[in-house]
Amino acid sequence: MEKLGLNEIRTRFLEFFRGKDHLILPSFPLIPQKDKSLLLINAGMAPLKPYFTGQETPPKKRIATCQKCIRTPDIERVGKTARHGTFFEMLGNFSFGDYFKREAIEWAWEFVTQDLKLPEDRLWVSIYEQDDEAFEIWHRGVGLPEHKIVRMGKEDNFWEIGTGPCGPCSEIYFDRGPDKGCGRPDCSPGCDCDRFVEFWNLVFTQFNKDEEGNYHPLPHPNIDTGMGLERIAAIMQGVDSLFEVDTIKDILEHVSQIAGVEYGESYKTDVSLRVITDHIRSTTFMVGDGILPSNEGRGYVLRRILRRAARHGRLLGIEEPFLSQLAKTVIKQSCQAYPELKQREDYILRIIQIEEERFRETIDQGLAYLKEYIDDLKQRGQKVLDGLKAFKLYDTYGFPLDLTREILQEEGLEVDEQGFQQEMEVQRERARAAHRVTDYMGMDSNIYKLIDADASTNFVGYHALESQSRVLAIIKDEARVESAAQGHEVAVVLDQTPFYAEGGGQVADQGVLLWDNGRMEIRDVKKLFGNKVVHYGKVLFGTLKQGDVVQAVVDKEARLAAARNHTATHLLHSALREVLGPHVEQAGSLVTPQRLRFDFSHFSALSSEEILRVERLVNQKIMEVIPVEVIETTFDKAKEMGAIALFGEKYGDIVRVVRIGDFSIELCGGTHLTNTGQAGMFKILSESGVAAGVRRIEAITGFEVYNHILNQERLIGDICRELKTNPSDLEGRIQGLVAQIKEQEREIVQLRAKLASGLVDSLVESGRDVGGIKCIVASVEGQDMEGLRDMVDAVKDRVKLGVVVLATVKDGKVHFAAGATKDAVARGVHVGNLLREVAKIAGGGGGGRPDMAQAGGKDAGKVQEALDQVCVLLAKQLGIN
Repeated sequence: MEKLGLNEIRTRFLEFFRGKDHLILPSFPLIPQKDKSLLLINAGMAPLKPYFTGQETPPKKRIATCQKCIRTPDIERVGKTARHGTFFEMLGNFSFGDYFKREAIEWAWEFVTQDLKLPEDRLWVSIYEQDDEAFEIWHRGVGLPEHKIVRMGKEDNFWEIGTGPCGPCSEIYFDRGPDKGCGRPDCSPGCDCDRFVEFWNLVFTQFNKDEEGNYHPLPHPNIDTGMGLERIAAIMQGVDSLFEVDTIKDILEHVSQIAGVEYGESYKTDVSLRVITDHIRSTTFMVGDGILPSNEGRGYVLRRILRRAARHGRLLGIEEPFLSQLAKTVIKQSCQAYPELKQREDYILRIIQIEEERFRETIDQGLAYLKEYIDDLKQRGQKVLDGLKAFKLYDTYGFPLDLTREILQEEGLEVDEQGFQQEMEVQRERARAAHRVTDYMGMDSNIYKLIDADASTNFVGYHALESQSRVLAIIKDEARVESAAQGHEVAVVLDQTPFYAEGGGQVADQGVLLWDNGRMEIRDVKKLFGNKVVHYGKVLFGTLKQGDVVQAVVDKEARLAAARNHTATHLLHSALREVLGPHVEQAGSLVTPQRLRFDFSHFSALSSEEILRVERLVNQKIMEVIPVEVIETTFDKAKEMGAIALFGEKYGDIVRVVRIGDFSIELCGGTHLTNTGQAGMFKILSESGVAAGVRRIEAITGFEVYNHILNQERLIGDICRELKTNPSDLEGRIQGLVAQIKEQEREIVQLRAKLASGLVDSLVESGRDVGGIKCIVASVEGQDMEGLRDMVDAVKDRVKLGVVVLATVKDGKVHFAAGATKDAVARGVHVGNLLREVAKIAGGGGGGRPDMAQAGGKDAGKVQEALDQVCVLLAKQLGIN
């Protein structure tokens, strides 16, 4: 058996099926396109679902891919075993109504035995127990002995997800040898031991399951196969673990080098090495596909994976950020198959570095909170940390339970693990509820069932704002209806439409449908799989019937306003690249008739000068009245022209290129102006950060700029009237007022200092002796929190051994500040813990260090009662009865 590298196996698989007349498609992005049933692509067939369901026509009936995938349900097991990982590549060949079982089985056998040269005597297969057809092909067609064909039940060898296409499957196993097995004489595929490894699953999609659970034969059955690249590589290389596969081993060795530990020396360090190795692969590919760390959705998955890797780095003793170094190794190993990783290398490394640095700050905060929890437990004489607090450390600060447990054990304490697990289960249930799949295509797929499979809509809106259109379907309240009357909210499918459907960041057109004695308002338009366009709106009067011919009319002014903003986003993109550098890439956009929003990759806030330069450059191009050309060409020719493609988007063979002179050229399906001069003027309203390494600009064009100027003039006029001046003198008037305010503030500070000096003397004299420590407690007026802290410091400076607790009420809010001298702290005083108890009496909370703390309260009427307890609590801390 030849020892093949992972990259070589991928190439051989794709070339083998190219030789079987398959179209080889590049991997789809990890972000699902138009599929709300998935958070991330988790299987080779997932991006091809529309082809299996007939909602879209595949570019060819035979397709093969190597698809990058992410799966996280078993994330807690990653690292603890040699098999589990979150990132993997899935090899697959697919047939959409072309070949079926015989070809799929015979070609799979040919590839593994003749191309990969796996020894036949070590190969076994499983089939669905009722699939006699598959048995005959394996036994009589391929020649596999009967005892090597294992029949299994529905749970193991029948593929289905809810309703929709499904069918039996057949799996190919590799026998690793008796020494890897359980020793039982009946050990065979399906056994729980490690002897038989399933590496290729052939799914024969031949049924359609309805909502009643009935299985109907598909007129054109499909083939969907999936072979884990890492798993077959482990078999070919004769290793026991996916972490010993060549390309993955290189990453693991890099981790070992950074950490200064050897793989295989200890189970504990091996777990961390494996976690980091797997997670940096997921992280690199996810960031490369445009996913950014966040607190929700796929961004949360990325953040969790990246931070889990960073935390295991700490467990290995790695003190400095290191994940971006590892990402370089991932890119080096994978860029031949995924060239986009190399193209975006600087961006990927920067995003990973920023997120890891943020996590290091966060985990330090978690350590501070855990220390507070420990101090609180000791003060109360308790031994067990509440499970909810342990979960908060995990969920908010990335603190794993084992790290919390370890630190607590060092202090002679423990954690309520059952309570922690209960909180974990609540979180898992929330996640499950958020991502439950109702059927094959997800929640939005119900509408597909109501529209004829062969229905399609021809979009004519690039060249016309009106069209004569026939009503193909009317949907009301999730049901297909023959007609809609006045007042009905419905969705309408037309055979052709001038309405632009929401897409590419541009909102949908609005307008009306007109017919004899009838009118329907169109508020939204969406494009579904299979080129079906659905118009959502309300029948204003008349009755609309299926089959009617209507006049579809787009709101011309709104379309033109949206076009101004869309063309401006292209100008803005190019201007940003010119001013900031070629690293700028579009990370998202929103185009409406009112304004535009443009997200882009950049790692710092723009200066005022940079914003002005960008704004001026865009306006310069508008004033040059540059023609806006639209060119339809092949994707390859578009790339040769230098057209910028949105990363993560999938493009067909024929694409639409929007070129603005020699300043901008991008792939785009939106609506645009015919020349830049139609935009009128461009004005940036704001620039802000939205995620690590991503900035956002909001801007306006055309009449919205004119309205903005009018509003600014109105505002200036109102200010001038209030200040009794005119616009030409406004700046000088404001400067004078600012100087006057600063002088008055200086005088107030001086007066406060004089008052405070006298008050400090009286406060020092008022102190009570508690176990030899002067306890100074008072409520003071006219101070904010900063002033209160300053006063605490001033009092502390006047005593050698003392505790100071001051309170004030400002704007209805209670503020406490406290401090203790060094000698008092040495005696066991902790004002952070003391003040927390004091604040609780006033309905608040807070805390801090042993020598300095602050807190707040809600009940101003309880301030004195709270202060009366300070000396009592101090005595308790000192052990005085």
